[in-house]
Amino acid sequence: MAVNFSKALNERYELLTKSIEDIDKKIKQLPEGWVNVRERNGKAYYYLAGSHSEEKYLSCEESKIIGDLLQKNYLKEVKRMAKRELDAIGKMRALYPAIKAEDIYDNLPEGRKRYVVPITLCDEAYAEKWMNTPYRHKPFKKNAPEFYTAKGERVRSKSEVIIADRLAAKGIPYRYECPLKVRKKTIHPDFTILRMSDRRILYHEHCGKMDDPDYKEDMVERVNDYSAVGIILGDRLFCTFESDNTPFDVRTIDRLIDMHFR
Repeated sequence: MAVNFSKALNERYELLTKSIEDIDKKIKQLPEGWVNVRERNGKAYYYLAGSHSEEKYLSCEESKIIGDLLQKNYLKEVKRMAKRELDAIGKMRALYPAIKAEDIYDNLPEGRKRYVVPITLCDEAYAEKWMNTPYRHKPFKKNAPEFYTAKGERVRSKSEVIIADRLAAKGIPYRYECPLKVRKKTIHPDFTILRMSDRRILYHEHCGKMDDPDYKEDMVERVNDYSAVGIILGDRLFCTFESDNTPFDVRTIDRLIDMHFR
């Protein structure tokens, strides 16, 4: 995915503007003057200064005013640098083109698109092509319980219905039980996920039978299989869990989506 610099610039501009407003409010609540700090023999000495007064030594008993004025100095420096960055972003926003190179194909008439091969696909087209690429699903056993997602896709449990529906609702492209070669075997990750922010492939396993000792052993082996081909837990591999006594918490998948899958 090409980074949306225009959006990033606007978000940064808004953040800095709000930060400067907040800093101004905090500075107004702090006392007048400033503190000069001098080092002697490895020890710091603090002196209160103002535009119309001589310096006054501040003892350790006056730590409150020392802290307040040093905080004010810090806030002023942060504000100065924020305004400098804000000015630079303002200039970049004015120069940044409204149409990016990737947009050229999207803006072509359909008659031209039919014959033109785009240099890069936009996110929507890339995700659609990825999701619609055919693959051989893992077969269901005869008489296995039937569970269906909101878009009519068959999965193996109620929890997987929840996960699939949450991914779809939040616009996360995924493939259900798409085959993956690891070592000398083929496994079927519950969810293969396309993270659009960097177009990286991630894997999500829902471990739904944590009361079953054999199932737990299988999951340990599977995580090791992933690791053997460079798919590391917490990097490209993520898991959710449930047992008979601890049902699946949908907030867990929401957090994974917001923190890792976007």
